[in-house]
Amino acid sequence: MEPEERRPFLEHLEELRQRLIRCLIAVGGAFVICWFFSKDLFQFLSVPLIKSLPKNSTMIFTSPAEAFVVYIKLSFYCALFFSSPYILYQAWMFVAPGLYAHEKRYVFPFMITAIGLFITGMAFAYFVVFPFGLKFLMSFSTEFIKPMVKLQDYLSFTLTLLLAFGAVFELPVFVFFLTKMGVINHQTLSRNRRFAILIIFLVAAILTPPDVLTQLLMAGPLLALYEVSIILAKMAERKPETPQSDQSEGPTA
Repeated sequence: MEPEERRPFLEHLEELRQRLIRCLIAVGGAFVICWFFSKDLFQFLSVPLIKSLPKNSTMIFTSPAEAFVVYIKLSFYCALFFSSPYILYQAWMFVAPGLYAHEKRYVFPFMITAIGLFITGMAFAYFVVFPFGLKFLMSFSTEFIKPMVKLQDYLSFTLTLLLAFGAVFELPVFVFFLTKMGVINHQTLSRNRRFAILIIFLVAAILTPPDVLTQLLMAGPLLALYEVSIILAKMAERKPETPQSDQSEGPTA
């Protein structure tokens, strides 16, 4: 391979390195800011539990460094969340020159919809699932059985559910993408609705705590999103791609 042919590839590697460095700087800066507010962030995350705990019950930590480690982890995850728009922007600036014009048309709506659904899923978990689910779980305490929730356990519990609900709310975007690729269609989704319902309840059972209420709170929105996905798949099939003029442009890199 001649040096002239290697140069574009080396330039791409250099650009990738620079953009990764920018992303790391963004995450690092966000981490520092989140660290200063780590106690407030954890207090916000703990509101559903505090409201559900019996009277005179508190959260605890059982090792000297547990609270410190929890604040470090929370600051890091929040830093990733708050810096994700900038990270996605850097990713877009890296891959955009290699896309056709008709491909670029779908990227921005796709990203906005995916981000919106992910945040909606997390908000649903925090404002709906946590209050009802935690209240139900704490209802098993008695005069002689008091809950003592560890900081680390609660952080893992909340982050798992927040990410799980955010991920499952991406179902319409995932189905729309597969429909555009020709992998599935709305007839397939409608015909296999019974199997989808079974899978949805299995997924809800795996991703949520072992109580029926929380599983239903996840399965319910998933069933609704599945029906929305069928409608989106039908809409995607109505607009076949005719990118002849766009493809003639070709990638810009």
